[in-house]
Amino acid sequence: MTRPLEGVRIEAARGGARLTVHVQPGARRAEIVGAHGDALKCRVRSKAEGGKANRALLALLAEALELPVRRLEITTGASSRRKVIAIADCSPAEVRERLARHLER
Repeated sequence: MTRPLEGVRIEAARGGARLTVHVQPGARRAEIVGAHGDALKCRVRSKAEGGKANRALLALLAEALELPVRRLEITTGASSRRKVIAIADCSPAEVRERLARHLER
Protein backbone atom coordinates (compact mmCIF):
# COMPACT_ATOMS: atom_id res chain seq x y z
CA MET A 1 0.00 0.00 0.00
CA THR A 2 1.40 3.40 -0.97
CA ARG A 3 1.30 6.34 1.39
CA PRO A 4 0.52 9.45 -0.67
CA LEU A 5 1.09 11.80 2.30
CA GLU A 6 4.36 10.30 3.54
CA GLY A 7 6.86 13.08 4.13
CA VAL A 8 4.32 15.91 3.74
CA ARG A 9 4.95 18.60 6.33
CA ILE A 10 1.87 19.10 8.49
CA GLU A 11 2.77 20.85 11.74
CA ALA A 12 0.98 22.09 14.81
CA ALA A 13 0.42 25.83 14.89
CA ARG A 14 -1.33 28.19 17.25
CA GLY A 15 -5.03 27.48 16.88
CA GLY A 16 -4.65 24.70 14.32
CA ALA A 17 -2.16 23.33 11.82
CA ARG A 18 0.24 24.42 9.08
CA LEU A 19 0.44 22.57 5.77
CA THR A 20 3.23 22.99 3.21
CA VAL A 21 2.03 22.81 -0.39
CA HIS A 22 3.52 22.94 -3.89
CA VAL A 23 1.08 24.41 -6.41
CA GLN A 24 0.95 23.87 -10.15
CA PRO A 25 -1.23 26.64 -11.63
CA GLY A 26 -2.76 26.42 -15.10
CA ALA A 27 -3.25 22.64 -14.92
CA ARG A 28 -5.81 20.77 -17.00
CA ARG A 29 -7.75 19.82 -13.89
CA ALA A 30 -7.84 20.75 -10.24
CA GLU A 31 -6.64 17.96 -7.99
CA ILE A 32 -4.54 17.03 -4.99
CA VAL A 33 -1.81 14.73 -6.26
CA GLY A 34 0.07 13.64 -3.12
CA ALA A 35 3.56 14.15 -1.73
CA HIS A 36 6.10 16.29 -3.56
CA GLY A 37 9.13 16.16 -1.27
CA ASP A 38 7.93 17.60 2.04
CA ALA A 39 4.99 19.39 0.41
CA LEU A 40 1.53 18.38 -0.75
CA LYS A 41 1.33 18.80 -4.53
CA CYS A 42 -1.85 20.46 -5.74
CA ARG A 43 -2.88 21.32 -9.28
CA VAL A 44 -5.30 24.16 -9.98
CA ARG A 45 -6.81 25.24 -13.28
CA SER A 46 -6.52 28.97 -12.61
CA LYS A 47 -3.51 30.90 -13.87
CA ALA A 48 -1.13 32.50 -11.40
CA GLU A 49 -2.34 36.04 -11.98
CA GLY A 50 -4.20 38.39 -9.68
CA GLY A 51 -4.43 35.82 -6.88
CA LYS A 52 -6.69 33.52 -8.91
CA ALA A 53 -4.54 30.43 -8.37
CA ASN A 54 -4.30 31.16 -4.64
CA ARG A 55 -8.08 31.40 -4.32
CA ALA A 56 -8.49 28.19 -6.32
CA LEU A 57 -5.94 26.43 -4.11
CA LEU A 58 -7.73 27.45 -0.92
CA ALA A 59 -11.06 26.30 -2.38
CA LEU A 60 -9.57 22.95 -3.42
CA LEU A 61 -8.03 22.36 0.02
CA ALA A 62 -11.18 23.48 1.84
CA GLU A 63 -13.25 21.00 -0.15
CA ALA A 64 -10.77 18.17 0.51
CA LEU A 65 -10.61 18.99 4.22
CA GLU A 66 -14.38 19.48 4.44
CA LEU A 67 -13.89 22.92 5.97
CA PRO A 68 -15.09 26.41 5.07
CA VAL A 69 -12.54 28.40 3.04
CA ARG A 70 -12.47 31.10 5.73
CA ARG A 71 -10.57 28.67 8.01
CA LEU A 72 -7.65 28.48 5.57
CA GLU A 73 -5.07 31.20 4.96
CA ILE A 74 -1.85 31.42 2.97
CA THR A 75 0.74 32.55 5.51
CA THR A 76 3.90 32.18 3.42
CA GLY A 77 4.55 32.13 -0.31
CA ALA A 78 1.56 34.02 -1.73
CA SER A 79 3.54 34.71 -4.92
CA SER A 80 5.44 31.41 -5.00
CA ARG A 81 4.58 27.84 -5.99
CA ARG A 82 5.64 26.71 -2.52
CA LYS A 83 3.24 27.92 0.15
CA VAL A 84 2.41 27.38 3.79
CA ILE A 85 -1.30 27.21 4.59
CA ALA A 86 -2.65 27.87 8.09
CA ILE A 87 -5.69 25.76 8.92
CA ALA A 88 -7.68 27.04 11.88
CA ASP A 89 -9.31 24.78 14.47
CA CYS A 90 -7.96 21.54 12.98
CA SER A 91 -5.11 19.45 14.42
CA PRO A 92 -2.30 18.10 12.23
CA ALA A 93 -3.67 14.57 12.76
CA GLU A 94 -7.12 15.68 11.56
CA VAL A 95 -5.61 17.38 8.50
CA ARG A 96 -3.60 14.27 7.62
CA GLU A 97 -6.63 12.01 8.13
CA ARG A 98 -8.96 14.18 6.03
CA LEU A 99 -6.43 14.51 3.20
CA ALA A 100 -5.77 10.77 3.20
CA ARG A 101 -9.50 10.10 3.05
CA HIS A 102 -9.84 12.55 0.13
CA LEU A 103 -6.97 10.90 -1.77
CA GLU A 104 -8.57 7.47 -1.38
CA ARG A 105 -11.59 8.56 -3.42
